[in-house]
Amino acid sequence: MTPNPDRKTANEKAGVVIAIDGPAGAGKSTVGRAVAAEIGVGYLDTGAMYRAVTLAVLRRGIDPHDVEDVAAVASTVTLDIDDVDGLTVVTVDGSDVTMEIRGREVTAAVSAVAANSAVRSELVRRQREWVATHGGGVVEGRDIGSVVFPDADAKLFVTASPRIRAERRVAEMGGDVDDIAASIIERDRKDSSRADSPLVEASGSAVVDTSGLSIDEVVQEILEMLP
Repeated sequence: MTPNPDRKTANEKAGVVIAIDGPAGAGKSTVGRAVAAEIGVGYLDTGAMYRAVTLAVLRRGIDPHDVEDVAAVASTVTLDIDDVDGLTVVTVDGSDVTMEIRGREVTAAVSAVAANSAVRSELVRRQREWVATHGGGVVEGRDIGSVVFPDADAKLFVTASPRIRAERRVAEMGGDVDDIAASIIERDRKDSSRADSPLVEASGSAVVDTSGLSIDEVVQEILEMLP
């Protein structure tokens, strides 16, 4: 693709917010981080924030479905997220949990925690605070363009078929493709049907289907869409 002559320079990107939404396993994190690096802004993986709260809940022995106790954890936990050398580093209460939040136990419980309205309100507050502190950035999750930053400078919905997403996950972590595909479909159902901030294509979003495309191809396609 040819460069967009009207695209802003890195210096002009200060204060710009790019919202990337989409289902689990579609490649949002990899693509979002790459786009942020290309245009010289910060990157925030909001899904890691929900996983971090979920881990804090589990560490305290709290049932992820206990609305009030989970909300209390979200409002008091010390949570830091930094992107270091292309890796999102997450600390909870001063402990590095970057790898632990990707484990099976957290994965099984995160949907329940993310459906908690008080948790979402608290993390939306923290996400907006992060962007204000960093002077803009690429922010990815499931409700960024619809709820967190409805007036983002660019809104993208990154997706892929459940089968493709399952195959990618198996390539990274192993497992059975059919089982993981079924798990992904169920996660999509929960995320799309929850009452608070469901996974949707935000108004004005450009849909980017990563099925059959390399990361470089997806990033280039997105860069051509940006103002």
